Amino acid sequence: MNALNLHYIRCLLIDLDDTLYPHTNGIWEMIRKRINSFMIEEMDFPAGEVPALRHRLWQQYGTTLRGLQAEYTVDMNAYLTYVHDIPLNKFLGPDQALAQMLRILPQRKIIFTNAPEAHARRVMDLLGVTDLFEMIVDIYAVTPHCKPEPEAFHKALALIGDSPEQCLLIDDSPGNLDAARMLGMATVSVGLHQHDGSPHIEHICELQDLIDM
Repeated sequence: MNALNLHYIRCLLIDLDDTLYPHTNGIWEMIRKRINSFMIEEMDFPAGEVPALRHRLWQQYGTTLRGLQAEYTVDMNAYLTYVHDIPLNKFLGPDQALAQMLRILPQRKIIFTNAPEAHARRVMDLLGVTDLFEMIVDIYAVTPHCKPEPEAFHKALALIGDSPEQCLLIDDSPGNLDAARMLGMATVSVGLHQHDGSPHIEHICELQDLIDM
């Protein structure tokens, strides 16, 4: 595994879902089912059409919500509350290895997520790492945009006050990593999908092994 030189990196921008915790634990599958249910029960889409429509909107716009906003009428607050109403405590608990790794790395640590802050804080609290992050840049902070839209990254950078060249994005989405690299950020891919041009790790705790201290 090649070392990553972070001499010029001041800020670690870390995705939340399927990045801060393993993609295998079932949370995102439950969120996906809640999205399908919202589209059927609250927006009256035919059940048989929803999975394909949700997938197309996610691929085309970065999130299903962004697609629904672009092509339909949707209440953003109602959507985000509904789809994140899941029993996270059944999936997550304190992660001492993650906390130790975050403490060792000297850079600023900021969550950058397409989820709402309330969901992010629930995840971070259950993992026991809330106090190790300086800030959460959530979907509301970059609205009406979202990752991987460049406008979302520009808004995030303005909020954190660092240049792209000073930031490392750690994310599970190749599209998000593409957008970050186009802006000049360093990138690391995590989890299921590898990304051309980014070092890849299976679990975020392997990040420490990548970094040339």
